[in-house]
Amino acid sequence: MPQVPAATRALRVLRFLASQPDPVPLARIARACELPRSSAYHLLAAMVAEGFVVHLADEQRYGLGLAAFEVGTGFTRQAPLQRLARRPLTVLVDRTGQSAHLAVLHGRDVLYLLEERAPGRPPLVTDVGVRLPAHLTASGRAILAGLPAAQVRALYPTPDDFVDRLGVGPRSLSALRRLLGEARQRGHAVEDGEVSPGLASVARAVHDHNGHPVAAVAVTYPAAEVADPAPLAAEVTGTAEILTRRIGGDRGLTSETRGRGRP
Repeated sequence: MPQVPAATRALRVLRFLASQPDPVPLARIARACELPRSSAYHLLAAMVAEGFVVHLADEQRYGLGLAAFEVGTGFTRQAPLQRLARRPLTVLVDRTGQSAHLAVLHGRDVLYLLEERAPGRPPLVTDVGVRLPAHLTASGRAILAGLPAAQVRALYPTPDDFVDRLGVGPRSLSALRRLLGEARQRGHAVEDGEVSPGLASVARAVHDHNGHPVAAVAVTYPAAEVADPAPLAAEVTGTAEILTRRIGGDRGLTSETRGRGRP
């Protein structure tokens, strides 16, 4: 693959700035991106001129600029994740005979982006555009299991944040932590009758280049018809790994590695 050092360095800086909660000083950028200070300064100056970076002179810090935001919104408009997932989800449905869907985390909810309905299967509540409480769904738990403990605590600061749907499911942070720990140990998340009576789901997260969970693939099935969901979980895991590769995600992380420092 052809190497373009300047482009590689610029993308590395953008990626680093996108991972920070606040603007950061030049020295920190240079250190994190392994750049000489003078090179980092000139590179940032060029990125400021193009609008991808903003220089906060009073604070002597740099942050993402409006052009970087426009790139992000362009990603949303083009919906590449849905496009990349459609065929793998269709194959997943064909292989399992059960309905499958793709979801992302939105606050304390999961938002369903894509659903592939299996012929003859019961209708689901996970239609495109539907939101459900993340702590009750297999998709939500698969994503939450990969987040830092502090982020999960921030999402669920009080017991009132645990929405009750059918009278089952975790009602406290400690109960949710137990479920997330089990999901990490198992390698996938599950739920049984917590979203719809008689239906169960298995889900696995899709990871980006930093190993961050950006979405989840799930299969939902009638619980009474499936004595052992392990084969379904294996198919879901394979599909999630395909999507992780398609978005250039980190495939080297094991579930144990992802679990370090997690809630």
